[in-house]
Amino acid sequence: MPIPTRIGIIGGGASAVCLLDALSRHDEVPQSVTVFDPSPHLWRGRAYQPDATVLRVNAPPEDMTVRAGDPAHFTRWLRTRTKMLGAQTDHVDARSGISFPPRAVYGDYLEQCARSSLGRLAALGSRIRLVREAVTDLVREDGALLARTAGRDAFALDHVVLCVGTGTPADPHGLSGAPGFVADPYPVVRQLAGIGERDRVVVLGSGLTAVDVVLSLTAAGHTGEVVLASRRGVLPGVRQRPVEHELRYFTAERFRAMAARGERLPLDDAVALMRTELSAAGSRFDAVVREIGGSGTEEPLARLRRQLDLVNDPDPGLRILQRAVPDTGPDVWPLLPEQDKTRLLRDHYRTIMSLCCPMPPASAATLLEQADSGRLGVLRGVERISPGPAGGFRVHGPDGVRHADVVVNAVSPPAHRVPPAAAALVDALTGRGLASRHPRGGISVARATSGLLTGGGTDRRVYALGDLAAGSLFFTFGVPSLVDRAVDIADAIRRDVARSTVGFADSMQPA
Repeated sequence: MPIPTRIGIIGGGASAVCLLDALSRHDEVPQSVTVFDPSPHLWRGRAYQPDATVLRVNAPPEDMTVRAGDPAHFTRWLRTRTKMLGAQTDHVDARSGISFPPRAVYGDYLEQCARSSLGRLAALGSRIRLVREAVTDLVREDGALLARTAGRDAFALDHVVLCVGTGTPADPHGLSGAPGFVADPYPVVRQLAGIGERDRVVVLGSGLTAVDVVLSLTAAGHTGEVVLASRRGVLPGVRQRPVEHELRYFTAERFRAMAARGERLPLDDAVALMRTELSAAGSRFDAVVREIGGSGTEEPLARLRRQLDLVNDPDPGLRILQRAVPDTGPDVWPLLPEQDKTRLLRDHYRTIMSLCCPMPPASAATLLEQADSGRLGVLRGVERISPGPAGGFRVHGPDGVRHADVVVNAVSPPAHRVPPAAAALVDALTGRGLASRHPRGGISVARATSGLLTGGGTDRRVYALGDLAAGSLFFTFGVPSLVDRAVDIADAIRRDVARSTVGFADSMQPA
């Protein structure tokens, strides 16, 4: 049964699919749903477009499902796909026992989930529209939201969710336009195709994107030297064999209750709760602390080799941490004092992300094989990279200057967390006072609902889902986090409709 709200979803990537699934799981559905996205690969976003099969998802299937409360949803889809196609591979990693299917296959899953959700919404009475244009402006007009597209078409809406995805890599060395500089490695089948077999390649960054570049070059038969160059040289951790553990102390429910009482949580107290959680599970807290502390001092490839040897480690500590950060990080973060947030981001953010977003063991093994053959190195302390006077690039590091034929950009998006394609829209929202930029990136949102925060309070009509909310919520890009926030937003919209508020003057509530 349709309820009287017209929902606009700006962006059609993975976060939009999670939201569509959340909206479609109730019998009361929106009067209309309009999705705005101009990209050629709707529902896949930047990460899951058609690409090389060597690029795999980095999380187990239960952490990739778009359906809240149904961790086996993606697994069932994979099994059905295997039966229908007669495929013989299950993409299981031999060391960890986890299935890591190609990211393009996961993109197929997202497409089918989106179609299924839209079909259910339509069957229950929703009017569905797909607008293949970007929204560049959003204004309040005559008691509604008016979304204007790049083609200047206007759409009247009651609720809007910003699902604009992630940005492209930053360009910290100002190399854009230089011959031999690959500004964005995706899709790798096209972006890396021009690299010569023996070219000396420097990859900016050492995270999961950098790992993708190494895997892609290796699979393509590249035999030249590849160097991962960054300030700290922190490689992603290695995913261990799963263990069953339900959080007992470091729980979202605990932190949400604290927020409701207006309490704060010093970082030392949060760490103490994690110590209790790990101790109750039989884990050695000091081992986890050493793992975190060693990322800045341990030689990167030696650390990777040691972590690969720990895939079947009986201590569950790292696996509990990997579950707790995405599950409860958005609930803990708003409780921390500002000085503790600054300290955590400054001293430990990169390490926590490396441990909580690990690579499959097979990926780690490939990196080590390349390193042992002399074709891969990690360079820490990179100061500057500049075009060479006779072509190529000069890489200035602690051991002097080295030459590269090609530089592939695999660094994180800019700190402001606003994708270039969404810049005009975010500028319009902030210029009209409908949104406020968060000092740590993106725009400010309320933890409980993901509604936009402005000087007047929490907007019950406009929400942000995904990386755009990273400044407020800390961990926003994992699929479990997207699913949780999508449910929060869908529930908040239903509550707002139930209030039967009239006009936007009534749509603001105290923060």
